[in-house]
Amino acid sequence: MIPSGVQVFVALEPVDMRWSFDRLAGAALERIGYDARSGALFIYFGKRRDAVKVLFFDGSGMCLFYKRLDRGVFRLPEACALDARHVELDESLLDALLDGIDLGEAPKSAPRRRRVH
Repeated sequence: MIPSGVQVFVALEPVDMRWSFDRLAGAALERIGYDARSGALFIYFGKRRDAVKVLFFDGSGMCLFYKRLDRGVFRLPEACALDARHVELDESLLDALLDGIDLGEAPKSAPRRRRVH
């Protein structure tokens, strides 16, 4: 349903998770600077960060995806600038974000074993 190569924007300021289509579409324009019908995905978190909403336009109407983690919290990606109100992600980072993976951590490699002669 979501085309590849789509822009993904994460709003860094929490929103009231009771907000629905119209209010989140207004936040896309006000906080991120894009029309919600632009084809981009807009990601919003609540204050507790245990839930996320994704707003997008599929060509025929607005869609709203809502996910709440059973345990833990979603990790916000780090912004490049201190005054940033949003961050843009690529598709692989979006998948990691929705899986609850901390985007701020670098991938950890397995410890190397030393050869014993």
